[in-house]
Amino acid sequence: MKKFFFGLAAVAAGLCMVSCGSKTASNTESGDSLLLSGLNPVDFISDSTALYAISNENGMEVCFTNFGGRIVSIMVPDKDGNMTDVCLGHDNIADYEKYGAEGCNFGALIGRYGNRIAKGQFTLDGESYQLPINNGPNSLHGGGPIAFHNRIWTAEPINLNSIAFSTTSADGEDGYPGNIEVKVTYSLTNDNSLQITYEATTDKATVLNLTNHCYFNLSGDGSKDCLDEVLWLDADSITAVDEDVAVTGEVLSVEGTPFDFRTATAIGERIDDESNQQIVNGHGYDHNWILNNPGDISKPFGSIYDPNTGIVMEMYTDQPGVQFYAGNFLDGSFVGKKGVKYPRRSAFCFETQHYPDSPNHPEWPSTTLRPGETYTTSTIYKFSVK
Repeated sequence: MKKFFFGLAAVAAGLCMVSCGSKTASNTESGDSLLLSGLNPVDFISDSTALYAISNENGMEVCFTNFGGRIVSIMVPDKDGNMTDVCLGHDNIADYEKYGAEGCNFGALIGRYGNRIAKGQFTLDGESYQLPINNGPNSLHGGGPIAFHNRIWTAEPINLNSIAFSTTSADGEDGYPGNIEVKVTYSLTNDNSLQITYEATTDKATVLNLTNHCYFNLSGDGSKDCLDEVLWLDADSITAVDEDVAVTGEVLSVEGTPFDFRTATAIGERIDDESNQQIVNGHGYDHNWILNNPGDISKPFGSIYDPNTGIVMEMYTDQPGVQFYAGNFLDGSFVGKKGVKYPRRSAFCFETQHYPDSPNHPEWPSTTLRPGETYTTSTIYKFSVK
């Protein structure tokens, strides 16, 4: 895969020197890892990449690589106190690069525009723009070969609990207008919350919709599906999709449909109910839910619970929507950590966002960013057990 370098991460003596609690990730010449995840930082070293770790006082640990600004692992305690990795991914940089070239975006930062833009086209201030087509007839997650999940981000360790990743994107890159500067900060708090804060500026009117594409499985076992995990979403409606999973512009009530998670329900209970055309079009769940309290990050918009590990993840955001994707297109072809081949529906994503294809739907919340404005948004994943 051709690499594009938008700022190189600091790698000291060929080893990642970021601390992890009272441990460091640098004592790895012997091949032994001091990380809870068992990841070996040496396996993430290239001329431009490294592994980074943050932790909190409870022993929770999150690891990242600057290739795509990706979350590599999230170690949280289960109901018995066993540390469990609830994030799918790879255990070496070579696999991230290999599968990234094939369209895999495990744990990655997504941009410039998360989700689909129909036919890769939009008009802004009277000017038309054409984006790369990479998902049927549509542009997905930025579209081009240097979309945010496939580039090297500059890593800026802040302290034991926080790390920032930054990049720039030139005017015209992948068809988007404006030179933009982007910074994303990951912070781990002592209530076991992982907060992601996005910031961006531009010198020309553009559209922007940033998100993270972490694949979660709260059982910690990526070899099995996650259909018994129990989901609650505070959302009364979804944006409908066509057979290419692009939004149609129609807003549908979830009442009486498989999309109604206002009462906590197992993911697998209705995911194959093909009497519902939206289930057919999305091959299961791959839709944008319109959140009932947009802009209010003080209240959870959803939660998910694994009955085996007892792990609970509550979710908060100031965004108006979330793409709930239940891993319908995983098929065992991606080899993950410890050699596990991830089967269909072995993970789920909650991509907080503005609605898909919003530049073509002026009636929806705007994704336009103009000079002098600062794009800011935050999402929180909070872990606990019951």
